[in-house]
Amino acid sequence: MLTDTAIRNAKPGPKPVKLTDHKGLYIEVKPNGAKAWRYRFEMREGDTKKEGLYALGDYCMPPAGETGEEARLRRAGGLFTLAEARDERIRLRTLVKAGINPVHQRKLDKIKVQSSNAETLQSLAHEWLAIKDWAENTKLRRLQMMQRSIFPKIGMLPVRQITPQHVLDVLKTAEKINGPTVAAEAKRTLAGIFALAVSTLRCETDPVYPVKDALKPVKTQHKRALEPEEIGQLLRDIETYPGRYETAACLQLMWWTLCRPGEAVGARWEEFDLEAGLWVIPPWRMKKRKVHAIPLPPQAVAMLRGLKGVTGKYEHVFVGRDDKTQPISLATFRAALHIMGWSGRYSPHATRTTGSTRLNEMRYHADVIEAQLAHEETNKVRGTYNHAAYLDERFDMMRRWADYLDALKEGNTNVVMLRKAG
Repeated sequence: MLTDTAIRNAKPGPKPVKLTDHKGLYIEVKPNGAKAWRYRFEMREGDTKKEGLYALGDYCMPPAGETGEEARLRRAGGLFTLAEARDERIRLRTLVKAGINPVHQRKLDKIKVQSSNAETLQSLAHEWLAIKDWAENTKLRRLQMMQRSIFPKIGMLPVRQITPQHVLDVLKTAEKINGPTVAAEAKRTLAGIFALAVSTLRCETDPVYPVKDALKPVKTQHKRALEPEEIGQLLRDIETYPGRYETAACLQLMWWTLCRPGEAVGARWEEFDLEAGLWVIPPWRMKKRKVHAIPLPPQAVAMLRGLKGVTGKYEHVFVGRDDKTQPISLATFRAALHIMGWSGRYSPHATRTTGSTRLNEMRYHADVIEAQLAHEETNKVRGTYNHAAYLDERFDMMRRWADYLDALKEGNTNVVMLRKAG
């Protein structure tokens, strides 16, 4: 029978890999790294037996401190723990023994739900969320925002009855209680939901558009590129941060690699080859759903070697304080920056903006910089070529970038990061 350790340690191959649990339940490890639950069953039709396959969802470990409602929403989004998948198998086996095909039953249940609830804002929101090409944790966070700020006010209203006044009330309340960033996210979410409603003829007009300018613009100055003097001061503050070492180390890794904040906090030890100085992030953790190889400068390798003696026995590189099975959260960054006096002046997302700006000023080739930042390549053939062709150049560029950061940290703002000759 399967264990969580065996599932987490399962590596993808060129073809799907099957990990059997018990009585028809198994995990399918796909080439892209996704781990999907499957239940195989047999149905008797007359004197013959026919096999069926039921897709339960994807494997996950529950987040620390998860409430019952959050667990229900997670399962509704297709994420099941090992224990939950086994409970689902029991339910499905009961249907099979009663002569009910679980695949057919799910389709019937879906039709019934759609028939009874298809016109409410809440049901349409779930439909809109389901078609978004987002990571599951991103969908869960957006759903939780709607549960807090949108559904309590207008979730059960038919979409045809929702007016601009309703929308404005939702946005103003969210702005007052949760802040302008959440209110802006609520506005974007409602705009997407009603775009779907209008395009599927379930609503004639978009009630969000008339009030789209009612909120104050969200200030984004903290995402500007930092000046060399600011980079040096920030790196010194990170180095002397009085909080947890894992938080400071994660911020340092972001500066050394220019990865996204979410890619940094979710880093797993299995992704790193410290001998080769390479970090390979699987597609399911990337914004563009493509594998991304990141060269590690010597400074990053040295930090990771030291940290491995502390957190190497865990799955995540930067483990949480209270639950070692989970990584630190992005909220940890906000708290750390507040302690260091950088709130409102700098956001972790500005690291990539700063790196891109400075590397372009140093006349590195734009394609090499874009490859390091894992930005989408519009030419698919060219994008595939770049992934391999620019790796050597990125190794050299990031080594020199890390040396440049060291110089700034030492207060040498006149340093010039020279490109490799030729």
